[in-house]
Amino acid sequence: MIPSLRPVPAAFAALCLAVLAAVALPSAPLRAQNLFSPVIYVNDSAITRYELQQRTRMLTLFRAPGDPNQLARQQLIEERVKLEAAESMGIRVTEDSLRDGIEEFASRAGMNGEQLVAALAQSGVSEQSLAEFVRAGVTWREVTGARFAGRVSVSQDEIDRAAQALSGGAAVRVLLSEIVLPVTSLEDAEAKQQLATRIATANSESAFAAFARQHSAAPTARNGGRLGWQMASELPPALRQVALGLAPGEVSDPLPIDGGLALIYMRDIEEGAVPEPRYSAIEYAAYYIPGGRSEQALSRAAEVRARVDTCDDLYGVAQGQAENVLERGAKAPEDIPADIAAELALLDPGESSTRITRADGQTLVFLMLCGRTPALDEAQPSIEDLAGFIRNQRIQSLADGFLQQLLAEARIVEP
Repeated sequence: MIPSLRPVPAAFAALCLAVLAAVALPSAPLRAQNLFSPVIYVNDSAITRYELQQRTRMLTLFRAPGDPNQLARQQLIEERVKLEAAESMGIRVTEDSLRDGIEEFASRAGMNGEQLVAALAQSGVSEQSLAEFVRAGVTWREVTGARFAGRVSVSQDEIDRAAQALSGGAAVRVLLSEIVLPVTSLEDAEAKQQLATRIATANSESAFAAFARQHSAAPTARNGGRLGWQMASELPPALRQVALGLAPGEVSDPLPIDGGLALIYMRDIEEGAVPEPRYSAIEYAAYYIPGGRSEQALSRAAEVRARVDTCDDLYGVAQGQAENVLERGAKAPEDIPADIAAELALLDPGESSTRITRADGQTLVFLMLCGRTPALDEAQPSIEDLAGFIRNQRIQSLADGFLQQLLAEARIVEP
């Protein structure tokens, strides 16, 4: 799963048509001779006065926190290096993808793309300026997906641990460090956001601790931001989900809090005694071998065991045979036959059993456990959403570090 479009923080997208109308800005005529003069050069690309004014106006309409002039400058510089990276990778957004991106962004405000374009136009922001804003976000999403998605994996153990913790089904403890950055004014917000982005790239506990001692306003600052062991179930729900999306050694994205920003570093995570787990579904496969418990059938079962590591491998074993020789599916625990359920209870995913027969003992069942899906409360995210959240958070962390590298290497000149 590729990270969602993030051209501005999520809070920026809380705009609506009424807000845009209420804060509509006069679109005073600009001096023609200065309109398209470059104000910033990023490598070989120029940012014009017009682009800067358009972005500032748009961010003002979005009621973005901080100084809209400084934020516009930062965004446009970052977008130039993002687009340059995309060009070097041969990535170019199609017009269809751009339209979809505009619709996606507009939907966050309960609008469609046409309504958003019209609302911005009333306050002097052109459709082209919106399109370039969205184009950069969509392009960067494709860049980070192409560059990092293949490098990020989420294990079943990590998903199960997070799901169990979110549903209160496991005694998961986390060992975190924290940094709290107070924001004292609109002017201060931009600097703290930039600092938070730098901290998010910390690649060791010692680096995070150094940032904490220098910048954190939390009482833990003198101790490098270190907190003691905490039960995951006792963390605030939003923080719990973020923490469980981190592997040891990872830093969260900056988290908005009252009066500032916060970051957390995962030092360690462990599970204590786990209550009897609850599962919404159990996935298993049964490969049927004729001959019951004969020497020939058991020998065939041993051959199959040597060939397979996962349930997917059984498709190759059954290839060219009758369809009913292999049965695979996911069932609620109460819907699984008692003898199969008893065997599955003894297995871990990828393990198999040959203790069951069918057809009055004439067919040997090669039974394999594929996986178990923990039962979640209705208010909790699905397993797929949880896996996507963890994966996206890791991709975003890599992407933030890549962006900082690009900015550090760029030539940024203001004539």
